[in-house]
Amino acid sequence: MIANIAEIDPNWVAAVLYRSQDDVDTLLADIAESLSREGVRVGGVAQRNLKGANGKTGMLAVDLMTGREISICQPLGSGAMACKLDAGGLAEAAVAVARAISAEVDLLVINKFSKQEASGKGLRAEFAEAIMAGVPLLTAVPEKCLADWRAFTGDIGTTLLCDRSVVEGWWRDLSARIARVRARSATAARSPAIFQS
Repeated sequence: MIANIAEIDPNWVAAVLYRSQDDVDTLLADIAESLSREGVRVGGVAQRNLKGANGKTGMLAVDLMTGREISICQPLGSGAMACKLDAGGLAEAAVAVARAISAEVDLLVINKFSKQEASGKGLRAEFAEAIMAGVPLLTAVPEKCLADWRAFTGDIGTTLLCDRSVVEGWWRDLSARIARVRARSATAARSPAIFQS
C-alpha cells in the first residue's frame, strides 16, 4: 500500500486493464513512441516480446528515455516454451524507472503490474516510488491481478480499456489539466506580494 495515498491525485495513475488475448505491450510501446515524437518527455520501460524460429519466446524491457533494450528473461533450456524472469535484467529495468522518476518526466510508463508485483517482487517498489513522487503513471494490469493492484494503490487511479483511443484520451485530459495547474502557478508566482505594515 502507498504511504501518502490521501495526497495523490487519482487522475495521475492509470492502469490499462487487459486480457490474455490483448497485445497491451505493443499498445503501451506505441503510445510511448507517439507521445515522444510529439515532444512529451516519456520515461520508464515498455516490454517487447520476441519469438524465435523455434517458437521460444523472450522478453525485453525498453528504456524509454534511452532506447536501450534490457533482456528480462532467461531461457529455461531445450524443450522449454517460456522463459524465467531474469533478476539482473529486472534490476536494470528498475534503474531505468528510477532514473525517469528523478528526471521528472512528463509521463512514466511501467509495462505492467502483474503477478511478480502482486507478490511483492518485480518493479513493485518502483511503482510505489512513482506514485508517491506524483509522477503521471501509465501501466497495464491483467484482469487476474486487478484486486491486487487495487489493494496496492488503495483503489486510487483510473482503470482504462485496452484501446489506444481511450489511453490517448486519458493522456490528453491529464496533460491539459497539468498545463492549467502550471499556468495558474506561474501567474501566482509573478503576482507581487502585498504586505501590510
